[in-house]
Amino acid sequence: MMNIGVFVDNLGCPVDEGLKIAAEIGCRSFQVYVTSGERLAANMDRQARGDFVKRYRDAGLTLSATCGDFGLNFGNEALMNEKEPLLRDAILQTVDLGTGIMTTHIGALRNDPDGKKRAVMVRNLKRLGDFAAEAGVKLATETGLESGPGLRSILEEAATPGLAVNFDPANLVMNGFDHFEAVRELFPFIVHTHAKDGTRVGAKKAEVPLGEGGVDFPRYVGLLRERGYDGAFTIERERGDDPVGDVRKAVTFLKSL
Repeated sequence: MMNIGVFVDNLGCPVDEGLKIAAEIGCRSFQVYVTSGERLAANMDRQARGDFVKRYRDAGLTLSATCGDFGLNFGNEALMNEKEPLLRDAILQTVDLGTGIMTTHIGALRNDPDGKKRAVMVRNLKRLGDFAAEAGVKLATETGLESGPGLRSILEEAATPGLAVNFDPANLVMNGFDHFEAVRELFPFIVHTHAKDGTRVGAKKAEVPLGEGGVDFPRYVGLLRERGYDGAFTIERERGDDPVGDVRKAVTFLKSL
């Protein structure tokens, strides 16, 4: 049975209410931000973390991944120096919250003719990937800003067991990359996926409800299954006037595949 989940912060309501909605509409798992407010690591002591785990388990859910997207660019040394402590705290918090996966964005390697930015990115990925591995966490970068082969070359150069991929096919489509090529290239690193759809016409791109964009979901899901993926398909709906309705339809759509 497909592990269908939802990015609970996208439901347009408090997280605890979102957990109840997720269970009601047929999700088995969920993802949650840990980057601000009461779920920032500094604001969530051990008791609060334990209470949160109990609440989602009582709702019949599992936590597929946390999201530690602090607006980082691993190729920007000054930004990393500023925000790396937040990322490290979130990695440790992820273990307490009951999962071994934290997703994030690592930034893009544009305008890097001499390779200096890449060298900084690889060095930072290696250090934080090693830290994550020691904690028992996979630090999973989201796809979309590089081609599949491009991202794989970065991950292989960093060469740390703590790095992985959160595969978002819509981001690849919206940025003009081949999402099937990316699956084939990145599959050894894929530990989590976002079920999101999008379109690109010329320079215009947009996120759209599942099944209405450029992601060929039957073929995409089939390709992942063929290669043995058994992780979560986490519905992400960042746009739209009726997020709960869109997620409900997305659950039905994914169950039909």
